[in-house]
Amino acid sequence: MLELERIRVSYGAAPALVDVSLAVGAGETVCVVGPNGAGKTTLINAIAGLHRIDTGAMRLEGRDVSRLAAHRYCEQGIAIVPEGRRLFTGMTVRENLELGAYRRAARVRRVQALERVCALFPVLAQCLHRPAGALSGGQQQMVAIGRALMAAPRLLLLDEPSLGLAPLVVAALFETIRTIAASGVTMLLVEQNVALALEVASRAYVLEEGRIAAAGSPAELRRRPEIRRAYLGLSEEAG
Repeated sequence: MLELERIRVSYGAAPALVDVSLAVGAGETVCVVGPNGAGKTTLINAIAGLHRIDTGAMRLEGRDVSRLAAHRYCEQGIAIVPEGRRLFTGMTVRENLELGAYRRAARVRRVQALERVCALFPVLAQCLHRPAGALSGGQQQMVAIGRALMAAPRLLLLDEPSLGLAPLVVAALFETIRTIAASGVTMLLVEQNVALALEVASRAYVLEEGRIAAAGSPAELRRRPEIRRAYLGLSEEAG
């Protein structure tokens, strides 16, 4: 579904991504992991159209979309759950969710989409009329994911969904991500919690200093000593 071919993204004269190539198949969950400052958020923002691609190609179902205007990316069926959630905290949960359904194709089915989101996150059904800013961090992340799902995306981008959340909340959130994946939604997950990301993904890429440093299945990456040491906190002897 998604193909990146040697893309380069810069901030002024400083390159943030260099010759990055990756692919996400339809219905697949792929994760990108790496240290702080590796370029993970830049990558996800470039795919969402929030940051221009300098060179290279980005293809969605075979069509090059790398030169589209920023507002056209959502029309292609790309939805993002941004780092830090970025909700309208003074608006209600329902209003935040319904903002996700502004695409014409999604707007006509927003009632059914809202029902699906509430089934996925039952706690939100009890909070629809509350200001989003009054919710806990975990509940706000549910709203952010629900808002993206309201767009009926063909490709869902998740940027650091576990950021700032308690371990129990993170565990529950990743169970929900598994449920979303099982429903057939194509996902690209950027996540610093490497162990959890590798548990939900079918394939993974390691990004370091703006370049792809490694790629493979979760099992393949777990077998690599440098990945085990740097990202999983495991020695070569640890099983």
